[in-house]
Amino acid sequence: MGFADVAMGPASFLSEFYTSFWWIPAGVLAAALAIKLPTIIRLWTDPLLRAVGGLLLLACAVFVFVAPSTIVWVNRVTGVPNISAPWVYSLLTAFCGSCLVLIIAWRDGLPEHSASTRRATRWVVTVYGGVIVALWVLFALADVPVERTRDLDTYYAGTPFMREEILLYLLAHTTAALITSKLIWNWIRTDGLDAWLRWGLKFLGVGYALNLAFDAAKLTAVVARWTGNDLDWLSLNVAPALACLSAVSIAVGFILPHAGQYLHERWRIRRAHRRLRPLYRLMRTVHGAGVPLVLRASAELRLTRRETFIRDVLLPLARRTDERLRKRSYVAALGLGFPPERARALAAAVVILDAVEAGGNPEGGEGRDGGHDPDTTDLLREIGAVSRALRHPDVIREVRARAVTPEDTVAPEDTVAVTE
Repeated sequence: MGFADVAMGPASFLSEFYTSFWWIPAGVLAAALAIKLPTIIRLWTDPLLRAVGGLLLLACAVFVFVAPSTIVWVNRVTGVPNISAPWVYSLLTAFCGSCLVLIIAWRDGLPEHSASTRRATRWVVTVYGGVIVALWVLFALADVPVERTRDLDTYYAGTPFMREEILLYLLAHTTAALITSKLIWNWIRTDGLDAWLRWGLKFLGVGYALNLAFDAAKLTAVVARWTGNDLDWLSLNVAPALACLSAVSIAVGFILPHAGQYLHERWRIRRAHRRLRPLYRLMRTVHGAGVPLVLRASAELRLTRRETFIRDVLLPLARRTDERLRKRSYVAALGLGFPPERARALAAAVVILDAVEAGGNPEGGEGRDGGHDPDTTDLLREIGAVSRALRHPDVIREVRARAVTPEDTVAPEDTVAVTE
């Protein structure tokens, strides 16, 4: 068994998978476009978002029209054998040029704001627009009467004008992949990037590296034909599999920054909502009822309603807190080894529980330490930290036990415990 036979084993399987299920990379790219589409529509004036949408649409079109069934359909509809070749080559070339323009604009700023971006964009559009025109001219001059749905590149590798067309699109694709890869990997190494953007760029870098491997496989197979050798398996089996993996990686690269930031924000909001549960439950016992249930409320709305409810109930309660007890509790928490922020939250939890226990105090809204209202600003602002402190009633009891003076009459075991 020769090297080609060994290589064709897994490569042939991947190729069959690709040609039978070509909609997988197209579907992933379409999913990326669908995820981006609401943002693109909402922020239509943003040229970078529009460029991303156009880029993903071009990538989807490449995989739709490169499928053998679509190639046959286009050839039949137009009545021109192999006209799918310049059409697919043009889509691929336009995709390459769009990638270059987008990466340059992402990194260096929009063309209207940067002279260097404007020059680079003009150069890319001119060169790749010229390549697309040349592809159609060369196809018009070539003689390609036999329809080939999969092996056109190697079958016509030695045909006049078609030979030049195949070489031109591969060189244009390779050049774009090289430049784009270099720009991406240089960008990845810069400081201050958002973590999601950095990972997205890494997937894009892998995708364009796979593009280079695709070009290498295609070029090797074509050059082998020129020298009288047969390495068609590289073009038929390896290159399609690499193209499929590249498309998936590039789609993930575009999806990840947006989807990752979105999911991270949803997770942050839900975590904040969950962390407020102990304080919310305590305020619900004071108020006698909780926040009314609203079906289909967004996570942001649920968090806002919970925060508002807690502050509304806590404000009159906080005005009855014992500031002397708060100060002693803060010192006691520091004495137990807690850092200042944690000690302040524990002290606040102690005085809130103390105020809840003294709910029937006839002094009403006056502070229990001398007749004036205590400053409630910090307490209302730090409800998240106070709620987290309430998750540890044993610690609160220990702090309170250290903070109480002989005139404090509430025993530690009477402290209200609020847990998950």
